[in-house]
Amino acid sequence: MSESRLIVGCGYLGMPLAGRWAAAGHRVFATTRGGPGRVAALQALGVEPVLFDVLQGGRLPRADLVVTAVGMDHTQSSPMRDVYVDGLVRVARAFAEPPAKWLHVSSTSVYGQDDGAWVNEASPANPSDESGRTVLDAERALLDCVSHACVLRFGGIYGPNRLMKSRALRQGEPFQGDPERWLNLIHRDDGVAVLDRLAGLQPNQVIHPRVNVVDRLPVRRGDFYAEMARRMGMPGPVWQSRPQGSPAGRHEGNNRRVDSSLLAGWLGGNIFQFPTYREGLASCGPWD
Repeated sequence: MSESRLIVGCGYLGMPLAGRWAAAGHRVFATTRGGPGRVAALQALGVEPVLFDVLQGGRLPRADLVVTAVGMDHTQSSPMRDVYVDGLVRVARAFAEPPAKWLHVSSTSVYGQDDGAWVNEASPANPSDESGRTVLDAERALLDCVSHACVLRFGGIYGPNRLMKSRALRQGEPFQGDPERWLNLIHRDDGVAVLDRLAGLQPNQVIHPRVNVVDRLPVRRGDFYAEMARRMGMPGPVWQSRPQGSPAGRHEGNNRRVDSSLLAGWLGGNIFQFPTYREGLASCGPWD
């Protein structure tokens, strides 16, 4: 059955999702601030562009389902909290009445555990950095406005044209940090597939307000980048300890293994095309 669906924040994850839904016969809206080529790119997918800025608010069209996947635009100077927390509240207030189904793309950065232990949806969310605290506050703000929303805590999203530190590998730059710390990842195409599966459920089939979306195998940083280097035909990176007192890179403080068995049990069967980073990296070529 076709539905009207709206994606707020139609970027690396949202664009292929929008195209998939439009091709399936749904009426799909997607917000944009109207940057160069964005309106035309959405229209080429069969998607109806909606001019909307989360920093300003406004009105949004009625939809059966909304996906919020707003990320930071690093060409803008707005604080993260203005975009993630206040912006999400503006989105919730932009509807005459909230859509019956609401999926929110959040992040596993809300977990503050730093000892390499496994965490799941029942684990305390006590982030250790301001970025994680902002993401957690955004979840809470949305659920205060839309109590039936389903919060999806995504791991690091990677895939074609989005591979962390690939340029540094090509240039032979040393990596700073600890290669033994854990990464929790999800391939973009699997993230799209999960959102598509969840969109097809009825509101009364949502089993938990917060669900982890990561693949089946957390990976140590050193192993991930060694495999990436092998695929690129490059030597593995040389790791250096970060100089004392220097700021850690984004997410380098994370060190936990995130469990997605709740998601797998909910949706059933083999939910991932790329269940580990090995299959995922193999899909990201060509490498030359």
